[in-house]
Amino acid sequence: MNNVTNNISKDSVVSLREITEKTVWSICKLSVKKQQEKFVAANSVSIAEAYFSKYAWFRAIYADDTPVGFLMLYDDPEKPEYYLWRFMIDARYQRIGFGKRALTLLIEHVKTRPNAEHLMTSAIDGNGNPKKFYEKMGFKLTGEYEDDEGNEALMKLIL
Repeated sequence: MNNVTNNISKDSVVSLREITEKTVWSICKLSVKKQQEKFVAANSVSIAEAYFSKYAWFRAIYADDTPVGFLMLYDDPEKPEYYLWRFMIDARYQRIGFGKRALTLLIEHVKTRPNAEHLMTSAIDGNGNPKKFYEKMGFKLTGEYEDDEGNEALMKLIL
């Protein structure tokens, strides 16, 4: 297990913070393990997409004052369905509990949004995908797929 890296530990306070001009580069440098790269886009791509989508809500994930991850939510308050569009924890900080705490913070945020009834996400099939992690967080497979090939399973969390 990862011990202390950059003076953070499993007991560090996890928070979701806006990405600023001063912090964007440190967020873009975060990356998942090599075998996980097929499951999530690079943060730089996600941030670029977010700036061109009127429904993107995105935040950096911090453990104390160290950036450890990134998430992006599709947030259309006219609909009851919110969508966890991107979620990643840097390879150096995985399996410490930061992902679980960050996702819990996101779920609490979504519960405060207008009309929110459920949170959706998807997981691409393959070894090392996040499906089990999402299931532990209460998401259930819907039996539907995001893509035509049936490789990206939709998951739903009832709020």
